[in-house]
Amino acid sequence: MIIDAHHHLWRPERGYTWLDEPELAAIRRPFTPQDLTAELTASGVHGTVLVEGGRCHPDEAAEFLGYAVDTAPILGVVAWLDVAAGDVRETIGRYRRLRGGELLVGLRSQVQGEADPDYLDRPDVRRGLAEIAAAGLVFDLVIRADQLPAAARVAQALPDVRFVLDHLGKPRIDEGAAGLRRWRSPFADLAANPNVTAKLSGLVTEAGPGWSPEDLRPFVEVAVEQFGPERLMFGSDWPVCLLRSDYSGVRRALEAALPPLTTPERYEIFAGTAVRTYELAGRVARLAPTGPPA
Repeated sequence: MIIDAHHHLWRPERGYTWLDEPELAAIRRPFTPQDLTAELTASGVHGTVLVEGGRCHPDEAAEFLGYAVDTAPILGVVAWLDVAAGDVRETIGRYRRLRGGELLVGLRSQVQGEADPDYLDRPDVRRGLAEIAAAGLVFDLVIRADQLPAAARVAQALPDVRFVLDHLGKPRIDEGAAGLRRWRSPFADLAANPNVTAKLSGLVTEAGPGWSPEDLRPFVEVAVEQFGPERLMFGSDWPVCLLRSDYSGVRRALEAALPPLTTPERYEIFAGTAVRTYELAGRVARLAPTGPPA
């Protein structure tokens, strides 16, 4: 079984203004559950986690939870929420009352868009994170590499919050050894917190044009060294990945960049960690057996 722990869906006309950038023209079109299902079938992926797509509006949660109800491979939704707002508990309650609210598995704010690298140190942000933990949900960290130190501090200060680091913290893979050097130490500091897991996602985008699995390998090896397979999960970051690779190409690139692993360790990265982190076992059981692949 393979679980894709990170992908998106969108219709640009519904408020995805970040897609207006000229360099994003290739993905400035609708991506629907039907498109997703075709990709999963072609790539041999069994289930997914649908992640908010930068619209930053609560209406998106209703749309995505409805998709999850109607699309069997979508096992859960990480919805958008303003973690610094004073109504985190109330917003979670509204989401859970929506059709498909039982498929809400996590929340995410666009922290990467905050200019302040210490945004996660703010008291209002930390109060919101504590509310998310109290609700039993995961918080996805979509952050820049310069925000990793603040992420490490908040993970240590709030051990009851289950954090998921998206895209390994967006290292500058396109800068090679220099990017690796700047990213490695703060990444390790975050990984030292047992309440953090990480996604091997978004890496081909950070690698830039002309990338190869060799470019990804040093970063993937550090991730495996620091987190271990039991705290890492595969994510396609489709359709953003289409700027650099098709869906199947992302999976093949990760497989090529990984160090030698046992079959159970590979299962953790490609399914087990996502199932545990997002508590997907109940819905996964309806899809297929969940043991390590032969």
